[in-house]
Amino acid sequence: MLVRDRMTEKPITALPETTHRQAVEIMRENNIHHLPIMDRNGKLVGIVVEEDLLRAQPSPATTLSIYEIHSLLSRLQLKQIMQHPVQTVAGDCPLEEAARLMYNQNIGCLPVMEDNELVGIITDTDIFQAFMGLLGGGQEGARFTLRLADKPGMLAQVAKAVADAGGNIISATAWRSTSHEDAYITIKERGAVFSQLMEALQNLDVEIVDARERVDCPSQKFGS
Repeated sequence: MLVRDRMTEKPITALPETTHRQAVEIMRENNIHHLPIMDRNGKLVGIVVEEDLLRAQPSPATTLSIYEIHSLLSRLQLKQIMQHPVQTVAGDCPLEEAARLMYNQNIGCLPVMEDNELVGIITDTDIFQAFMGLLGGGQEGARFTLRLADKPGMLAQVAKAVADAGGNIISATAWRSTSHEDAYITIKERGAVFSQLMEALQNLDVEIVDARERVDCPSQKFGS
């Protein structure tokens, strides 16, 4: 999966002269949290995120009146608060590398450039949605997490067991624990007889860490 597969194309942008108040309205009306800043020649010169707008507002402890605050923010331009230079990626960047870059740089988005032209933007929300899709989030099916030996052929054995039980793999993700070097695989499948598949997996050289015929995750709300 590449950045171009998950990015938002033709993102909404603003000018350096766009005011703080205008930027807030743009973000609110379009339900976005990041604004690439383009000069009048179409060159990317900066970026403003929602946190930048919040930091630029006067403190709640200010003695300024509401009128004075509105007047101040209506004059404050994005070129005064934008972040620059801007970290960017190309559309053919692997998605996991873009995620690593965002994590290491502690940023929530990356403008996507092709031939010095802004063609899209990839955000932490896009990465989260891709992660959810890779794990089969929102799809009905049984879910298994297996600990297995890190050697060739193990994934093929698991896939065969699923197929022999009449199942079709919706998603399969290999990963490692942060606390030790054991290899894991999480699969989601649909169609297999659960008890039959459980028995088949138990006959393999794997440990069934978690098995759920249905993926139900109860949630609760606290507070008023």
